[in-house]
Amino acid sequence: MVTCPSGHQSTDEEYCDVCGLEIAGSVAAPAKPAPAIVGQAARSGAPCPACGAPLDGRFCEACGHDSLAAPPATPTLPEQPTLPDRPAAPVSWTATVSADRAYYNSVMALGGPDAAGIGFPQFCPDRYFPLRGNQISIGRRSESRGINPDIDLIGPPEDPGISHLHAVFVVQPDGKLSIVDLGSANGTTVNDDQTPLRANVPHPLSTGDRVHLGAWTTITVQADQ
Repeated sequence: MVTCPSGHQSTDEEYCDVCGLEIAGSVAAPAKPAPAIVGQAARSGAPCPACGAPLDGRFCEACGHDSLAAPPATPTLPEQPTLPDRPAAPVSWTATVSADRAYYNSVMALGGPDAAGIGFPQFCPDRYFPLRGNQISIGRRSESRGINPDIDLIGPPEDPGISHLHAVFVVQPDGKLSIVDLGSANGTTVNDDQTPLRANVPHPLSTGDRVHLGAWTTITVQADQ
């Protein structure tokens, strides 16, 4: 390597490969070990990697950037935290107990030993029961037997076709609702299916479903968010 009149070390012995000056009669400089660098020196006239101004040597005269230094790191934005999904709102259920003339007529059409003695009530306003807890029993209260169902249909008027412990609503942890017949004497049906439910087997329900029991009682379930 030789040294140019400006003091730059150049591998080109005729013209300085840093500033371009002619090297005439310059004395060759002793070789020096290459410094440990991450970049390479830019030639004269190359754009500064920091500001874009033309370089005339290692350091930029416009911003002072060292062309041998590592390029400036691109700033990264902090990772945004992932928001957890909002839990679904709990489902609550309401049961509406009604005297159902259409269901009564279907029961009478099937006949039976006691059908002739059972009349449809003249006055029976709707009753509303919020379904609280995991199991809500349905039946008719009996003090002598110690039976006190959550949905007590003792009346008046009293539907004699309902067993003292007739069925139970079961609310799952996810809010789904089922009805279970507990082996009642006259059975339990759902909607327009006249086939009685199997005893002790849960039957899933949807909002608006109608549970029929006794001679004229219908329980309509409604889901509320």
